[in-house]
Amino acid sequence: MKITFLGAGSTVFARNLLGDCMSSEALRECEIALYDIDEKRLKESEKIISAINKGKGSYSRISSYAGVNNLEKALAGANFAVNAIQVGGYDPATIADFEIPKKYGLRQTIGDTLGIGGIMRALRTIPVMEQFARIMEKVCPDVWLLNYTNPMSMLTGFMQRYTGVKTVGLCHSVQGCSYWLLKELGMEDKMDGRRELIAGINHMGWLLNIYDRNNVDLYPEIRKRAKEKNASEKHNDMVRFDYIDKLGFYCTESSEHNAEYNPFYIKSKYPQLIGDFNIPLDEYPRRCIEQIKGWQAEYENLVKTDTLEHTRSHEYASYIMESIVTNNTYKIGGNVLNTGGSIENLPAEACVEVPCLVDGSGIKACHVGRLPVQLAAMNMTHINVHLITIEAAVTKKKEHVYHAAMLEPHTASELSLDDIRSMVDELLEAHKQWLPAYK
Repeated sequence: MKITFLGAGSTVFARNLLGDCMSSEALRECEIALYDIDEKRLKESEKIISAINKGKGSYSRISSYAGVNNLEKALAGANFAVNAIQVGGYDPATIADFEIPKKYGLRQTIGDTLGIGGIMRALRTIPVMEQFARIMEKVCPDVWLLNYTNPMSMLTGFMQRYTGVKTVGLCHSVQGCSYWLLKELGMEDKMDGRRELIAGINHMGWLLNIYDRNNVDLYPEIRKRAKEKNASEKHNDMVRFDYIDKLGFYCTESSEHNAEYNPFYIKSKYPQLIGDFNIPLDEYPRRCIEQIKGWQAEYENLVKTDTLEHTRSHEYASYIMESIVTNNTYKIGGNVLNTGGSIENLPAEACVEVPCLVDGSGIKACHVGRLPVQLAAMNMTHINVHLITIEAAVTKKKEHVYHAAMLEPHTASELSLDDIRSMVDELLEAHKQWLPAYK
C-alpha cells in the first residue's frame, strides 16, 4: 500500500497525520511518498517522519520527491493521497490577500475559506490541484484523495465535479464542535455518551441536535447558558454564541472564522461590534508570523534525536484509510457533493459537510433531510460564492471573479461594485504568477 502526502513541507501536519498511519497495524507496513516543491522543508519533514517511523518500529518505507518534475513518481501507484498544500505561501500571497482589501476598507480575520481572501486562495490553488488530478487519473486512477486544504468546499467541489479522482474533504471542526461547546458552558458532565447530528457546509456545519446519554435534549440549557455568558463576559466564542441566540443553532468552526463569513459583525459603520464580539482582525497573518518564527526552534529541538514518539490523534485520515483497507465501518463528517440529496434544501452541485460511512467500498454520504430554513439560507450565501469561484477557475473568465466577490456576503456589505472590481483587478495582478490569464 502507498500513501502520498502532497505538501509534505507542512511538517507539523504531515508528522501528525503520517504518525497516525504508522500507529495503525493495518497501515504501518506501507510506502510513504513525501512530495513538496520546497526542498528544504521537504528534507526537514522527511527527517522528522523518519524519526517517528523508527519510534514505531521502522515498518514504513519513506521516500521524498521534490519539485513538479517528480510529481508523477510521487503519485505512481498510490492508494491514498493527502493534500495539504498552500499555493503562494504567507509571503507574498496571504499578505496580498489581506493588505489589498484593507486599502479599500475591507477587513478580514482568517481569509482562507470565504471572503475575498478565500476566493483568491481558491483561484490560485485549483490549477495546481487540477495538475495533481490529471496525473492521478493517469498513474493511480483508483486513489482516494483526502483533501485538507482550504478553501475546503471550493477545492473539494472542483475535484469532485471536474475530475475523475475520488475525493473527500476533511476538517478538524466537526470532531471538536460539541466537545468545546459543552466545555465552554461548564457542561462537561454531559459529554460521555452524548449523541449529535452535524450537517451543513465546511466551517458552517450546524449542530442540529445534541442529546445526553439519557436522551435528554441539551439545547435548551445550551441556549440559556450561551446567552448568559455573552451578556456577562468577554470570551473567544462570542460570534458563535450569538448564532445560537439569533439563529437558534451552534456552528462547527470558530468565532474568528465565522466573524467574516457574513455581513453582521465586521462593519465599518459599526466599529464597536469588533470589541463587543471580541473579533481578532488580521488574525491569520499574526498566526503565520508566529508559526514561521517558532518552527525553526521546534525543528532544532525535534532533530536532537533520531527517534520520536507519537500518539495517534483524532484526525480522520488514518481511520478512513484503515476502514477502507480492513472493510470495518467508520463514521466521519465528510465534505462530499450533494448529488444524492443528503441535504434536501441545498443544491446538488454544492459540496456539503455531512455524516458519511466508510468501509471497503469507499465513502458514502448519509441522508440528513432538510436544514432549518435560516441555516440553509446562511449556507447558500457561501455556496453561491463557491459555485461562481469554481466557474471562474474553470472558464478563466475575469467576470466570474467579479461576480464571486460581488456576491460574497461580507465584501458586498462593505464595498461598492466599482470598488469590488478595482480590488479584484489589484489582487489578480498581485497573484498573476500563480493564476492563469483571465479573459
